[in-house]
Amino acid sequence: MGNADNITGWITFFIGLYAVAAGVGEFRRPGFWAHIVRELRASNALQFLTGLFTLVIGATIYLVNPWNPADLLAILISVLGAWIFIEGALILAFGDWFLNFAGKLMGSANRLWAGLSVLLGIIAIFAALVRLQV
Repeated sequence: MGNADNITGWITFFIGLYAVAAGVGEFRRPGFWAHIVRELRASNALQFLTGLFTLVIGATIYLVNPWNPADLLAILISVLGAWIFIEGALILAFGDWFLNFAGKLMGSANRLWAGLSVLLGIIAIFAALVRLQV
């Protein structure tokens, strides 16, 4: 259970789990991410819901994570929360342009992105476990 002392560790842990699961999903079904982006580009309703959900998740991470200038992990998680919020706002405001850009990124190097996702997820999980002293 999270509290003010270990919330950064728990946020990092769950972001790491998400990154590993997303990367494994892309490895299992190559083109999975690109297909998601294509479906989002085709549906205004999905763009709106995805943008709203992403914006809320980013704002929540940013607001819940304690700011500590002496703690590099807390800074990284706050910056990540802000970036996720901005990504949601971009999807809401400029969904067609933003998803076009994302589609180009996803279309060229899916295995590379999946590998990077798994690697960063493992690093995040390790950092979280060290932080949580599990």
